[in-house]
Amino acid sequence: MALTLEIVTPEKTVYSETVDEVVLPTSSGETGILPGHIPLLTQLVAGELVVTQHGNQKSLAVDKGFAQVSSEKVSVLTEAAITLEAIDLGAIEQAEKSAQKALKKAEEQGLDPSEIERLETQLESTARFAIAQRLLKKRS
Repeated sequence: MALTLEIVTPEKTVYSETVDEVVLPTSSGETGILPGHIPLLTQLVAGELVVTQHGNQKSLAVDKGFAQVSSEKVSVLTEAAITLEAIDLGAIEQAEKSAQKALKKAEEQGLDPSEIERLETQLESTARFAIAQRLLKKRS
């Protein structure tokens, strides 16, 4: 029995393959999924998603999102996902700096508190995903 994994972001489908096992970073810890798993809907946190395919493991960094599991399919809907090979540490630093700069500018201009809160949330999300990518890259 096979398990289909599909990882989708707002921009594109990042991964779509038949796999043997998936380990998801959920809000309650790592959750392993094998073919025949009971139906499940779970919240994802930024972290490492591990795929086992033909005995080989592959890791991807994913941002927060949701996963829907059935006996034959795992659908991951996330704000961002990237393979280990595509992680660019320079781009991560640049994204963090840009988010921090936007927040500082908003605070200096005295923007609406709700806009500042939105930018703070965006910065936190960027930081969580950046940490997941750095940790994954460091282990390789």
